[in-house]
Amino acid sequence: MPELTSSAVLNELFEEFEHTAWRLETQRGYEADQKSDRYQRWARGEGYSAEGREAFLAGRRKLAEQGKQVARVRVVDDPPTENQRYLLAGAPATIEAGEDIRHLWRADADRLALPSADFWLFDSRTLARFHHEDGRTLGLELITDPAEVLKVCQVRDAAWHFAIRYEEFARRVPSAV
Repeated sequence: MPELTSSAVLNELFEEFEHTAWRLETQRGYEADQKSDRYQRWARGEGYSAEGREAFLAGRRKLAEQGKQVARVRVVDDPPTENQRYLLAGAPATIEAGEDIRHLWRADADRLALPSADFWLFDSRTLARFHHEDGRTLGLELITDPAEVLKVCQVRDAAWHFAIRYEEFARRVPSAV
């Protein structure tokens, strides 16, 4: 097992990156979401509310104002899991704040042989690979080795090429939002 650091290090990486931060999300569910009051209200059918995400959304707006790009591709099952439907419901607020979120069906991700591990890629130089177990984040592995970073740059390019913009994807999954 590689040396893992706390996911709190992401705050530092978001402060330090210069141009782009890009994420691949592959998990079918995230414990952190599922334990939140916001998720519980949504799961009870009370609709999605961005309440409690103000600081996160303000941070995304600030990055956009600085000309920094933040984007992600979410791998989604067909049909989407409950957690994936929740993330679809919350995407508009994050997109409005300046992040570009796109989606890729899991069958397409498998066809492209995308990795199963989530990661953030900062400025095509620093890889922060998540380690998960049953939707729970165990920690992050920070990687700056050029060969490893190049591999995830190729993953990013393939995923981004085939990913579908949120608006179009949401139309294909109307029960999700």
